[in-house]
Amino acid sequence: MIQHPQSRPSTLRLIDGTSFEGISFGTYKSVVGEVVFNTGMVGYPETMTDPSYRGQILVMTYPLIGNYGIPGDERLHGLLEYFESDHIHVQGLIIGSYSPHYSHWSAVRSLSEWMSDHDIPGIYGVDTRLITQKLREHGTMLGVMIADEELDFKDPNTSNLVQEVSVTDTIEYNAGSKKIILIDCGVKNNIIRAFVKRNITVIRVPWDYPVQQEKVDGIVISNGPGDPKMCEATIDNIRECLQRNTPILGICLGSQILALAAGADTYKLKYGHRSQNQPCIETGSRRCFITTQNHGYAVYSETLPVDWREWFFNNNDETNEGIIHISKPFFGTQFHPEASPGPDDTELIFDMFVRAIQ
Repeated sequence: MIQHPQSRPSTLRLIDGTSFEGISFGTYKSVVGEVVFNTGMVGYPETMTDPSYRGQILVMTYPLIGNYGIPGDERLHGLLEYFESDHIHVQGLIIGSYSPHYSHWSAVRSLSEWMSDHDIPGIYGVDTRLITQKLREHGTMLGVMIADEELDFKDPNTSNLVQEVSVTDTIEYNAGSKKIILIDCGVKNNIIRAFVKRNITVIRVPWDYPVQQEKVDGIVISNGPGDPKMCEATIDNIRECLQRNTPILGICLGSQILALAAGADTYKLKYGHRSQNQPCIETGSRRCFITTQNHGYAVYSETLPVDWREWFFNNNDETNEGIIHISKPFFGTQFHPEASPGPDDTELIFDMFVRAIQ
């Protein structure tokens, strides 16, 4: 049965005092967070379950959301097949038009029902284009979704968000004789799937696990939320690993952590990159890849040590999109080679890493 969201008013208030009135769907409650926008046209189930959105209120710029519903909870290799984690990680969702009527072969429930199941609030009927223009002009802002109570603004980046989303115990996904350690800073399921389908056994460990004490074929540092400088334990552990020749791959936040461990610096972007159509140029070749991204911080390319170089840069704003060591098998990408959602053009990064561990 199709259920319409409750027609109760709700408000998004930004820290500069601007308010946007709309209608509540999902859970009716108030939340605080950092307001960010995503320009993707599809993929809201994957996007909302990406742990990198921890602490954030997400504005979708595409005008109609919910029309293909939400898939079921089937699992493959112990992972939810159609989601990027077991939970919705956005604090709340802001959209222009909500479609309670959905149609898709995999859909089993509406977006509003799914959000209610996970206790996540949403607002529709607001001018998301205006919100996005404001964020592009002034930068990312703190916000409050006001429903049943007033709340104070709170910056989620002052907390160790990675610790909140990382596993607390080791999990192993057996798939082959080659073994890699995956440092879970908020890993997306499709990163694990990408290695399992390549017959690589993945040992998933907590964010602060002492990986330098393990003998494995390779190390992957995952994506995750917040400021990479909050992950001091991870940075220290990777710094020790750089003294060896074990291949290391960093993805998104993982690339930032790899850069910090190498001695470079990172900084907060004005409004971040969150979409499925970011053009990235491979330095030297001028080859362009269309990529999926979700990050609010970046690496200062100018601070990379002499034995590292910029591997990719963003063709829109020329910010760093990848780093690589000139002689050792250490490299990282700011974009998401596993996609989900978005184009999988850069899955070749996984193939490159697999060749490095052979």
